[in-house]
Amino acid sequence: MIDSMKNLKTDVVETTSAESTSSTFEALFKEHWAHVYRLLNRLVGDPAEAEDLALETFVRLYQRYPLRENESNPAGWLHRVATNLGLHSIRSWKRRESYEMTAGKYALEETLEERPAEVMAQEEERRLVRLALAQLNERQSQLLVMRYSGFSYQEIAEALKLAPTSVGPLLLRAEREFEKHYRALAKEE
Repeated sequence: MIDSMKNLKTDVVETTSAESTSSTFEALFKEHWAHVYRLLNRLVGDPAEAEDLALETFVRLYQRYPLRENESNPAGWLHRVATNLGLHSIRSWKRRESYEMTAGKYALEETLEERPAEVMAQEEERRLVRLALAQLNERQSQLLVMRYSGFSYQEIAEALKLAPTSVGPLLLRAEREFEKHYRALAKEE
């Protein structure tokens, strides 16, 4: 009987301790939320990011709660953690921005607009392709455009109302005819 009384007393103390810890944490949250959020909003300049960081600050408090004796000032602890999280966010944003700017700079340097001769050659090739396609009959040009746009033989057959088995030979003839017209146009130029 004495043992069961001790167990009951221990259960009551643990339950009361857990409830008081929870209510104390809630009180800290309610008391310091606005301050932590405003601090982070001023620091990072983005309300959504500030809210995420403020929540992260309180998650860290919850994970460490109750604070040790040398960390008995929860307002100071929250301020320090929030500031560190905000600074880390700013640093990572700056790093990300730097990487993206560098990548964008290299992408711009490598664009074709920097090489007019290549741009002109591509434009000329497109013009010759269009002329060669225009000289083919309509079905042949449709076959080539659809096939090189990624359509399967089945999709081409359905779109052009052909038997699926006839798409391959028709496509082969269209490619040969296209090549003949393209080479003739290229020689003229």
